[in-house]
Amino acid sequence: MLSVLRAGLAPGRPRHIQLLLTSCRRCSSGVLPNERIRNIGISAHIDSGKTTLTERILFYTGRIAQMHEVKGKDGVGAVMDSMELERQRGITIQSAATYTMWKDTNINIIDTPGHVDFTIEVERSLRVLDGAILVLCAVGGVQCQTITVNRQMKRYNVPFLTFINKLDRMGSNPARAVQQLRSKLNHNAAFVQIPIGLEGNFKGIIDLIEEKAIYFDGALGQTLRFEEIPAELRAEAAERRRELIECVANADELLGELFLEEKIPTAAQLKLAIRRATLQKSFTPVLVGSALKNKGVQPLLDAVLEYLPNPSEVENYALLNQGDSQDQTKFLLNSARDDSQPFIGLAFKLEAGRFGQLTYVRVYQGMLRKSDYIYNTRTGKKVRVQRLVRMHSDTMEDVNEVYAGDICALFGIDCASGDTFTDKTSTAISMESIHVPDPVISVAMKPSNKNDLDKFSKGLGRFTREDPTFRVHFDEESKETIVSGMGELHLEIYAQRMEREYGCPCTMGKPKVAFRENISAPVP
Repeated sequence: MLSVLRAGLAPGRPRHIQLLLTSCRRCSSGVLPNERIRNIGISAHIDSGKTTLTERILFYTGRIAQMHEVKGKDGVGAVMDSMELERQRGITIQSAATYTMWKDTNINIIDTPGHVDFTIEVERSLRVLDGAILVLCAVGGVQCQTITVNRQMKRYNVPFLTFINKLDRMGSNPARAVQQLRSKLNHNAAFVQIPIGLEGNFKGIIDLIEEKAIYFDGALGQTLRFEEIPAELRAEAAERRRELIECVANADELLGELFLEEKIPTAAQLKLAIRRATLQKSFTPVLVGSALKNKGVQPLLDAVLEYLPNPSEVENYALLNQGDSQDQTKFLLNSARDDSQPFIGLAFKLEAGRFGQLTYVRVYQGMLRKSDYIYNTRTGKKVRVQRLVRMHSDTMEDVNEVYAGDICALFGIDCASGDTFTDKTSTAISMESIHVPDPVISVAMKPSNKNDLDKFSKGLGRFTREDPTFRVHFDEESKETIVSGMGELHLEIYAQRMEREYGCPCTMGKPKVAFRENISAPVP
């Protein structure tokens, strides 16, 4: 695959790039067992390197033929930042889904924004994912949005790995970041890898489980070279390995017994123990690297396969509503990848695409075929699946069927974010809902040109349907349209999108306050 990749990078050879993309498509079709599927999200504080990390993952797995930087000088921008505004500002605004293959395992990835203004994107992504990668900046460590993301992961019981990124930056201190994981977030965290050198001297990483040094050779770090641990780092590696075994032994009974008997576990035993403890959310493995400098990404992908759960290892529940009563009984969903069980899926994200409304759906049970009829359990409406696609950022690939554990998208279906779809007429089933935070800021918004009122209302209607944290109401007293959101950036982005996507420039200002007078004293 790498030789094809390198050929794809050569100028004037588009045939290879075509071959690369078709090979990815071919291996991603067919019914993969649950053991060979991972649904993961990449979440972190602002500017920790989430989108850059996703770009490297897609490159090393052969999904894209060239890497581009988030605010690159070539003006192309990262694959996952498909919106024009994202490329211009160098931030992620909407979460983007993609999928790729690594060692015959299909990994569905959702890259999420870091700003608190777009917190609903992280919220609904974590609701449907089985595992996550929490990215920390080696300089900043645990920051305010890291704490928010951690709270969201706890809410949806998402097991995660921690990846300490940006080890090449001045002032990077991974040991302090791990200390903050323990003190600020109360995690039982320990290094699974340690860096060889820091800042400008960052050369590679040491795998503490296999006790090997890993170097990333080649112009783009695509060739892994395994060597013995350098002599000057042997003492630290041995100490960190002891610390790792002790932390895992505190969380896992089987390894705890070995630890008490003073036996040294084998690499296989240690990996299994880390997997068990990570799935129970009682231990957090910490990996290190630098996505921008192409170091540490391939071992992170291996760790995703080794330590994060597949769809069958996560217990997902649906609610059965008992008629008019308030009682709701939970029942466990079956993750078998066949049509033996009725189809149940959750619409977790809406997007207005070029071909009408695009609805992202996570399949929790059964299977869904193209041209099937499904029921929206909230409205009771029956709809036909006209087109079924898998997403790669803003490009689509048509598929004929999807199974439990897959993330897909449907076209032309009228629904709201958080709706449940089933293939049976029983409308009494619903998935557990997505937590929507309340808006924190309100501003008055109006079109600059009075003739654009139609476009203005059309745009507001679409944005409120897509984003539950964006609220609109009309103030009768001041005769103003008041929009509410999660922050100034949130509302500013929507004003800019209104101008770009609907050709309707808007002016924003403080909402007017209606003054009232009352009689304070009787007039003699």
